[in-house]
Amino acid sequence: MTTTKYRPEPRSTVKLVRCAVYTRKSTEEGLEQEFNSLDAQREAGEAYVRSQAGEGWALNPDRYDDGGFTGGNTDRPALKRLMADIEADKVDCVIVYKVDRLSRSLLDFAQMMRTFEERQVSFVSVTQQFNTGTSMGRLVLNVLLSFAQFEREIISERTRDKIAATRRKGKWAGGHPVLGYDVDPHGFKLVVNPAEADRVRQIFALYLEHQSLLPVVRELAARGWAGKRWATRKGPERGGEPLTRTALYRLLTNPVYVGKVKYKDEVHDGEHPAIVDPGVFHRTTALLRRNGTTGGAPVRGAFGSLLKGLLRCAPCGCAMSPTHTTKGARRYRYYACVAAQNRGRASCPTKSVPAEPIEQFVVDQVRGVGRDPAVLRGVLDQTRALHAERTAELETEERGLTKDLSAWHREATRLSVQLKPGGDNGGVVGRLAELHDRIGTVDGRVKQVRDQIKSVSAQLVNEGQATRALSAFDPVWGTLTPREQARVVGLLVEAVSFDGRTGAVTVTFRPAGITTLANELSQDTPEEDVA
Repeated sequence: MTTTKYRPEPRSTVKLVRCAVYTRKSTEEGLEQEFNSLDAQREAGEAYVRSQAGEGWALNPDRYDDGGFTGGNTDRPALKRLMADIEADKVDCVIVYKVDRLSRSLLDFAQMMRTFEERQVSFVSVTQQFNTGTSMGRLVLNVLLSFAQFEREIISERTRDKIAATRRKGKWAGGHPVLGYDVDPHGFKLVVNPAEADRVRQIFALYLEHQSLLPVVRELAARGWAGKRWATRKGPERGGEPLTRTALYRLLTNPVYVGKVKYKDEVHDGEHPAIVDPGVFHRTTALLRRNGTTGGAPVRGAFGSLLKGLLRCAPCGCAMSPTHTTKGARRYRYYACVAAQNRGRASCPTKSVPAEPIEQFVVDQVRGVGRDPAVLRGVLDQTRALHAERTAELETEERGLTKDLSAWHREATRLSVQLKPGGDNGGVVGRLAELHDRIGTVDGRVKQVRDQIKSVSAQLVNEGQATRALSAFDPVWGTLTPREQARVVGLLVEAVSFDGRTGAVTVTFRPAGITTLANELSQDTPEEDVA
C-alpha cells in the first residue's frame, strides 16, 4: 500500500505595483491653507491605492505636487521629476484625481502616454473610473481629454472676444498701468497722474531733441527716472525698473498717451484723456519709423551748407549749424556751435569756424581716399569694424526681444487655462490684454531690428566698388550744383567733428554711401567698363 502525503500548491506571487500620485492646481490661491486642493487630490489618490493593496499596489512616498502651474504645457517641476522617475524605472502606475490634472493639451498628453506605454506604466484617474491598462480605458481617456482641450480653447476664444469688444469701445481692458496714468479703483478706468504725465511729456521732448533711443535712455538713467511703479491688489509693489531701449520704444509708440486704445492693428478713441500732444506723438513715431529704416541717418542736403547736419563740435558734442554775416555786398558763411549760441560764447571753446575752409578740407579728404589705396583700405577696415559692432548690437537686441516674447507667450498660455467660465476673470483678462499689447509692439520692433541687420549687411562694399565710386568723384564734382554736391557729400560722409581748441577735424566715412554711389554709377556705365 502506497501512502501519498498532501502538499498544498504554492501561492502565486503578487507583483508589486509602485504607484505615484500626481497633483496639480492652476493658481496659487489657497495653497497657503493647512489642507488645500493638492492635499485633497493626494488623499483621494492614496485611498485608491489602499483599495488595491490586494493587487500588490504600494504608494510611492515621493510627492509630485505642482501648485500654481497650468496644464496647458509640460513646464512643471513636479511633472518633470515624475517623468524622470518613470524613465529611471521607479514608477509602475501614475494616479491622478482627474485627467486634466495631468494635462489639458491633447498633444502633450499623447506624448506622455507614449512614454508610459514604452515603460509599461499604467495611468489611473480616480474620479473618472478608468485604467489605461484596458483598451476601453484608453478610449474613454482620449474622449475626456479631447473635451478638456476643447473647453480650454473655447474659454481662450471668449477671452479674446471680450478683450476685442472692450478695446473697440475705448475702455481700458485691465493689466498693468502705464507711466502717466493710475487706475481708478472705483471705476476701473485710467486717470491722469499729473507728476508722471509731465515726466512723459519730457521724455517725448528728449527723444525729439536727441532723435535716438540710447542717448535718451542714458539721460533718463542720469535723472533717476524709471518705469511705472504700482501696487497689486494683494499689496506688493511691482515695476519701477530703469527704462531700457525696448521699454522706451514701447512708451514712445503707445497710443494711450494721445487718448487712444489699440487692439491688434486697430486704434480706437479711448475714454481716458490724452497727456501728449498728437502732433508731438506723430512726429515721434515718424522719426522712429525713419530711424528704423535708415539707422537714424538725418536727412541732409540744404542749399549752400555742404556740412549741414554733418558737422559737430568735439568739445561739447553739440551740432554746428550754418550761419552767416554780411559786410556790404559780401556774405561770410560760418558754422557755429549750437551750445555757444544758446548758452553764450564762453560756454564752448569752439564757438564758430569759417565754412569754406572746413568744407574744402572735407572734399579734399574724400578725394584723398579715392586716390590712395592704403587710405581707402584703412577706411573700409574701419567701416567693417563699425558694421560688425552695429550688427552685434542689433543681434543682441533681437535675442533679448525674442526671449521676452517667448516668456510672454508662455505666460499668456498659462493664464488662458486659468479662465473660469462665468467666474470673475478680471485680473486674468487684464494681464492677457497687457501681454497682447506687449507682444504686438515687440513683434513690430523685432521686424525692424531684423530689417536693420539686413540693411547693415547690404551696406558692405568691397575695395573694387569703393575705388570705382570714388574715382568718379573728381571729374564730376565741379559740374554739380551746390544741392547735388551736398547730396554726394552726405552719401559719402557719416560725420565731421571739429575741435576749436586744436583746430583738428575728423571725418568719418559712410560705406553705405559708397555702395549707393557705386550702384548709381553702374547704371550709367557700360558693362565692359566696370568688369
